[in-house]
Amino acid sequence: MTLLFASATAACLVVLAVVAVRIDAGSRRSGLDHEVGSRATGLSRAVWFDAGVLHLEPLREDELARGAQVLAVLQAGSGKSPSVRNVVPARSALPDTEGLDRIWRSVLEEQETVVVSAPSAGGGRLRWAAAPVWDDDRIGAAVLVGTELARSEHDHDVLVRWLALGCTALVCCAAAVGHLLSGRAMRPAVRGLAQQEQFLAEAAHELRTPLATLRLVVERGGSSDEALRLVDRLSRLVTGLLARARLEAGAQRVELVPLRLDQLVETTVQELPDHESVTVASGPVVVLGDPDLLAQAVRNLVENAQRHGGPAMAPVEVTVAPGLVTVRDHGAGVPAADRERVFRRGVTVGKGAGVGVAGGTGAGLAIVRWVAELHHGTARLTDAPGGGLLAELRLPVHPARTAPASSSSSHERPGTVGA
Repeated sequence: MTLLFASATAACLVVLAVVAVRIDAGSRRSGLDHEVGSRATGLSRAVWFDAGVLHLEPLREDELARGAQVLAVLQAGSGKSPSVRNVVPARSALPDTEGLDRIWRSVLEEQETVVVSAPSAGGGRLRWAAAPVWDDDRIGAAVLVGTELARSEHDHDVLVRWLALGCTALVCCAAAVGHLLSGRAMRPAVRGLAQQEQFLAEAAHELRTPLATLRLVVERGGSSDEALRLVDRLSRLVTGLLARARLEAGAQRVELVPLRLDQLVETTVQELPDHESVTVASGPVVVLGDPDLLAQAVRNLVENAQRHGGPAMAPVEVTVAPGLVTVRDHGAGVPAADRERVFRRGVTVGKGAGVGVAGGTGAGLAIVRWVAELHHGTARLTDAPGGGLLAELRLPVHPARTAPASSSSSHERPGTVGA
């Protein structure tokens, strides 16, 4: 796009430059012709014939004659060629005999001032004007005035060079501006493509575990209730992924509704394939939030603790308090300097607290931070008392934050409650 923008600009500038050069050349030629023609016509009126005798005395005092670069008078002779008189500055400044004959014939044919280009005998390039001098009813002589083309052509060449330099500079500026504009125009498309790729990677990451579990259930001939539960979980995962994609693309706004956070956490943990190693301590808590997005954030926190918080089936402790969900593991933890980095997309933490770009998507904790910010909350990692890592998800508490204690241990799908 930069090349096309610069090429189009260059083509336009070249056309304008060619037009400007031609107009300047024509204007300079017209001005030069007018100057030399006016001088020749004025001098032709200063001389005259008297009884066949040509009087040239006024040329010695005329200002037009003094300002002429080359001046001569052609007078009709007995033959076809005219005789040359009053040559200034020298005979070598005039055209050769053949050139003088052509100028003389042009004056006789046109019977008015003619302007022609002809080289001097010394090799100079001049523009000539010849004005007729009448002897009664015939042309008896012609005043020939010449001026060099070099000065006008030099000024014209200077203009051409400046136009070339100016056009080159403008093309470079146009290429730079085109590069910036094309980059700005393409940036949303590139960002959208990157978001799409990130979404596909996260979708694959989120769906891999439930699909594998569902396959094991089917292969082992498990109960239909368990299979239906896994299918329901897959449906909720797909719904959450699509909602997150629409939110990130700006096509949808998050809708926060009052919900039981304790029930949501318990249900989410219960759906995990290895939930036997996870303990949940909760009390009735009501928050404003999106159930699918919050369930995904809690699931990512627990799975991250199971995956990186020690050996397989190591205990993971989940606590739900007013406006706070904490997930504790008993692993090596994450260095304090890297606890913000792991919330970025593409950054993962491996066993032994190694932080870097791993083969996975590195999106688990990034999604947690994103969900927390959508709910006007925060997500962070701290040291757990007695060792291990403590992941915190803080959310604003809804005013109706208490609920009947009898419902605090329910494992049903969390629904919304009245404010």
